[in-house]
Amino acid sequence: MKSIFVSFAACLLAACAHSPQTQQAPVNGVDDAKLREVLASQDDSLKARYSARHPYETLQFFGIAPGMTVVELLPGDGWYSKILLPYLGENGKLIGVDYPSTIWANFPFANEEFIAKRKQWPGEWTASAQQWNSAGAAVEAYALDQAPQSLNGTVDMVLFIRALHGMARVEAKGQFLTSSLARTYQLLKPGGLVGVVQHEAREDKSDTWADGNNGYLKRSYVKKVFEDAGFEFVGESEVNQNPKDQPTDEESVWRLPPSLSASNADPKLAEHYKSIGESNRMTLLFRKPN
Repeated sequence: MKSIFVSFAACLLAACAHSPQTQQAPVNGVDDAKLREVLASQDDSLKARYSARHPYETLQFFGIAPGMTVVELLPGDGWYSKILLPYLGENGKLIGVDYPSTIWANFPFANEEFIAKRKQWPGEWTASAQQWNSAGAAVEAYALDQAPQSLNGTVDMVLFIRALHGMARVEAKGQFLTSSLARTYQLLKPGGLVGVVQHEAREDKSDTWADGNNGYLKRSYVKKVFEDAGFEFVGESEVNQNPKDQPTDEESVWRLPPSLSASNADPKLAEHYKSIGESNRMTLLFRKPN
């Protein structure tokens, strides 16, 4: 663990060295005691994934602090949201953000009923978040392309947790990843941060295999698209790596827990994938320049 933070500190100093201004400090600083308290208070079903998702180490690495305004892209059923809401506290804000509204027509599973229901997602997620929330952060939700312009320059941090591959896989059909990173840049304050946790493909895999359709992206690709969007690379952590995850060209990330999609009818195969655990993931930090 010590090596993670030493590496992060070195990268942070290097990132700041070529900028005329230093990075803005997180609001109030990371509150270690409060983060531990919030994690300890979660339901057992959420705690069961701590050993695979490392929320304490991940949020510490990202520098998330109480009082921040945080955007969480594609928050799903709120696994991280349930941690962030009480941790950010009454002076903070959590904004749940869905993929751009026009992206869904590009996925084969998204029929007319799915797309119509997706339009209701911001209201439904907000209602759910308010139920999860006990005297915690304020909540809002939007599709990314429909987030109001009034939010521009107000966000301290944007989180892409296992969310980039869905946009990358249809990038050629509408530049969805490129436009989403541009919108992210607008939302952030100068010096604002972007935290990425993403299923990671080995660099020796083909670009075709690692284009997002199997759930995986290469670290070099992720760094490039963020830097092309104007972000500075700050640092990386090994906390979410899993060397047991060595997919073949015929396998996708969804063979692993929690999906186990390739082994529903084969208990032995399911046990094999469970023994691997959740995916190998890169954990990266980027910054909007001051």
